[in-house]
Amino acid sequence: MTPTFYPLASLSQIEKTPSRADGIPEDLEEDLRAYGCKLIHEAGILLKQKQVAVATAQILFQRFWYVSSMKTFGIGDVGMGALYLASKLEECPLRTRDLINVYDLLQQRAAHSISSKNGTDNSEFRYAPMSYFGNTFYDIKDAIVVHEMQLLKRLGFNVQVVLPYGTLINYLRLLGLMSRNDACTRAWGYLNDALQTPVYALYQVPTIVCAAIYLSTRHLQIALPSQSPHCWWHLFDADWEDVWTVCGYVMRLYREQSDDEKVRVVAMISKKGVRNWLEKHALDTTSGQQL
Repeated sequence: MTPTFYPLASLSQIEKTPSRADGIPEDLEEDLRAYGCKLIHEAGILLKQKQVAVATAQILFQRFWYVSSMKTFGIGDVGMGALYLASKLEECPLRTRDLINVYDLLQQRAAHSISSKNGTDNSEFRYAPMSYFGNTFYDIKDAIVVHEMQLLKRLGFNVQVVLPYGTLINYLRLLGLMSRNDACTRAWGYLNDALQTPVYALYQVPTIVCAAIYLSTRHLQIALPSQSPHCWWHLFDADWEDVWTVCGYVMRLYREQSDDEKVRVVAMISKKGVRNWLEKHALDTTSGQQL
């Protein structure tokens, strides 16, 4: 594989992330990462932000958790900081007030959705905007700047991001799939969905693009050479084990989550929520051992 011009996580960072070292299980960490990226994506749509900025923000967000713990930084605050930073990197800056309002809307809507499912609030959702002269607004505004600085500091100011879309078009053209609009659209969608997983911080772009094409062709039953030694992904210098692993990360997003899992993730959007969960989990573990 050719050398990359963007940073990837080291083996030691992958084996034990800072969040896992603080007691957060691997599956819960992946759920929190996915939810944080989902908020970035939804905020980008509401802010009518460019796709390149939204994708860049999600990749920076994923990288951050290989050098920092969710016990120390909240996924909501880091998400806002990542989107704010990415908008500057892609020269489409956002107004801080707009970013705060959109994130506040998304968090209120998520909390209302959970309340509706629990039966505690069956009323129609109505957004209650915060006061621009209250302490909460200025606290969040300061938090965005602080987390933008933390992203730069902890990533060593290495914020180079290579997006996969141009590579996807080239690969589809070489494989003769450009005439299949369904295959192109589905592969593009898989690349967007993969932004909610850590794969862009773990694998090189050719591997991720091959995984997106593989999932698309499997779903649409499009035959491509896949018998050794004439496997089509070897044309792009991708290893089968890596392609299959990336497919696993992406397909995990589509599993059915229980209501309890959704409530748990929404409640842990802040570092306070994460710490409360860790304390409760520690108490439950201690009680179980005593019994």
